[in-house]
Amino acid sequence: MFPAFLIKNMSKSKQIKILFFGDMVGKLARKFVVEFLQEYKEKQSLSVFAIANVENASHGFGLTEKNYNELSNAGFNCFTSGNHIWDKKDIFQYIEKADKLVRPINYPPKTKGKGVRIFDFEGEKIAVINVLGQTFMQPIESYWTSIKKEIKKLKKETPNIIVDFHAEATAEKLCLGRFCSELGVSAFFGTHTHVQTADEKIINDEAYITDVGFCGVVDSIIGMEYETSLKRLSTGLPERYEIPDGKLIQINAVEVTLDLLSGKSLDIKRIMLERNYQEGKK
Repeated sequence: MFPAFLIKNMSKSKQIKILFFGDMVGKLARKFVVEFLQEYKEKQSLSVFAIANVENASHGFGLTEKNYNELSNAGFNCFTSGNHIWDKKDIFQYIEKADKLVRPINYPPKTKGKGVRIFDFEGEKIAVINVLGQTFMQPIESYWTSIKKEIKKLKKETPNIIVDFHAEATAEKLCLGRFCSELGVSAFFGTHTHVQTADEKIINDEAYITDVGFCGVVDSIIGMEYETSLKRLSTGLPERYEIPDGKLIQINAVEVTLDLLSGKSLDIKRIMLERNYQEGKK
């Protein structure tokens, strides 16, 4: 038997835009992303479901409740994260009530927060799953069995499933991305490396990109200052990362056209642009 939503929606179409921003790093990144989102919505004829990875949004480490509320009020529908979402300790005080925030699903069962959320949008439902990679990452529970079960369960409720896979290794992202496409996932976005890849494509009706990139200071080492990064990498000694003072800010994002009724992605486009916040300039 087909799910009820599939029978109802056969031979129909309802297109929207999914706008997904790569890892946000720091204050000016938040400012630029909010401005861009507002400008984008004004120019867009289709409805926009906006998602941002926010695990580095508050000065490069974690997400404060203040910043969560500011971004929520700016028009975002959902926030994904990763291993750094726990870096600001007030996360444990507000994550249970942060109904737009998704943390990695493969943390132990009693971990605070949720690894999947379902959102009502345009009269339909959109599910968002956050998953943490295993290769070259901290030890974490395997996701292969659990993600398959979760997707199959969600497919009974909605055809629209979006995955943010926060992982280091390209091969791991490619493999899980194809695996998810075979299970009927609508879009699969890689995050974590902060370097936008040029391999956006449609796989089995799933929009795919290995890494969306990051939003932050252009003259930096994936969002952090060069001097600190150099000391840490050349000496092997611990150094506290800081966000550089540069005012030229970049946005890395992807735009996906999604058919809400079938859950199929029709296209995917990379977004990469810069804005100068020096001396009062945008």
